[in-house]
Amino acid sequence: MITPALRCGFFAITLTTVLFACKKDDDENPTPSEPTELKDSIVARNLHFPWDMAWGEDNHIWITERNGKISRFNPANGEIKTVITIPDVVANGEGGLLGIALQPGSSNVFVAYNYNGEGQYKEKLVKYVYNGTTLTNPVTLRDNIPAANIHNGSRLLIDNGKIFMTTGDANNQSSAQDPNSLSGKVLRFNLDGSIPSDNPVAGNPYWSLGHRNAQGLVLANGRLYSSEHGPSNDDEINIIEKGRNYGWPVVQGYCNTTVEQAVCGTTDIAEPIKAWTPTIAPGGLEYYGNDQIPQWKGSLLLVALKDARLYQLKLGSDQTSITETNEFYNGKYGRMRDVLVAPNGTVYICTSNGNNNDRIIEIKSR
Repeated sequence: MITPALRCGFFAITLTTVLFACKKDDDENPTPSEPTELKDSIVARNLHFPWDMAWGEDNHIWITERNGKISRFNPANGEIKTVITIPDVVANGEGGLLGIALQPGSSNVFVAYNYNGEGQYKEKLVKYVYNGTTLTNPVTLRDNIPAANIHNGSRLLIDNGKIFMTTGDANNQSSAQDPNSLSGKVLRFNLDGSIPSDNPVAGNPYWSLGHRNAQGLVLANGRLYSSEHGPSNDDEINIIEKGRNYGWPVVQGYCNTTVEQAVCGTTDIAEPIKAWTPTIAPGGLEYYGNDQIPQWKGSLLLVALKDARLYQLKLGSDQTSITETNEFYNGKYGRMRDVLVAPNGTVYICTSNGNNNDRIIEIKSR
C-alpha cells in the first residue's frame, strides 16, 4: 500500500528526475545565440592590385601585388613593410605576381608569377628563403607554364609536404583537357619541385584537370575546395579530388544540357557543389572554423570581383554540400580579390580596384 507520505516522496523523486533530465537536455542542446554583430574597417590603403594573402608564423599577413611586390602587413599596428619586388615579374593584363604560400616551420616562401621567356609570356613556381629582411636564394621549381593576358590561375597551397598550384587554361580552352599540358589544372609537386610518386599519372604533375581558371584554393575537413571562373555562365565551387576531370570546356557547371549529360554519362566528370549563372567572378576562398563569428563557423568564405561582395557558403553536415548562402558588403568596397582568416578568427579581405587605391578590410566581432 502506498501511503500519502510515500506518494509524496515518490512524486518528489519523479519530479527531481524530470527536472534533471530537462536540464541535461538543455545543456546538450543550448538555445542558439543571436548572430554576433560584425565590425568592418579599412586597415591598409594604397596597394596596387593585391592578389594573394597568407598568414605567417610571424603574425604578419604576407601580401602579393601583381606588379611584383611582396609585403608584410602587421595587423597589430597597421605597418606595411616591403619584403621584395621580384625583378622578372611581368604584369600583362590579369597576370603578374600571383599566388604565395609559406611553408610551416621554415623560412621557405613559394610564389607563382608570370614572366617573359624565350619571347613568350609564361608562368613559373619559385621557392625563396626569407632571411628576416628580404627573400633570397630563388630556386625555380617549375617554369615554362603557358600564360596569357587572362586565365593564369594561380593559388598555392602547402599540405603534408606537397604544394598544390592552380593554373588557368591560358586562353587555350582545349589545353585544360590535355593531360600533357600544364594549363587548366591543379598541379601537385613535392616541395623541391619533383613530382610525387602518388600523383594520378607517373611523372606528371597534374592532380586534376578540366579547369578554366581556378583562383581560390583551401584545405578543410580533409577536403580541397576551389573556386573557379566560368565564361558568361557557371562560376563554380568544386571539391578537388585526385585524378578527377572537372569538365572545362565541354562541361560548364552541372551536367544539365543534352551534350553535357552525354559527356558525363561516359566520362567521370566531377560536378561543382555550387554554380552561379549569371556569373559573380569568384576570387579567393577560405574556410571559417573559428568561434569569434559563430554564425560563420563551418562555412566557406568567398569573395567576388564582378559582384563585389563577400559570400558565406554554409556547408552541410557532410561537408560536401552548401546549404545556405549569405552576402555581405555588397558594393561597399568594390571588387574583392582575396580573403584570409587569421588564427583568432578575424577575417581580412583585399580589394582589386586599381589606381594604387586598393585596401585591406578587417572584419571581426564587435
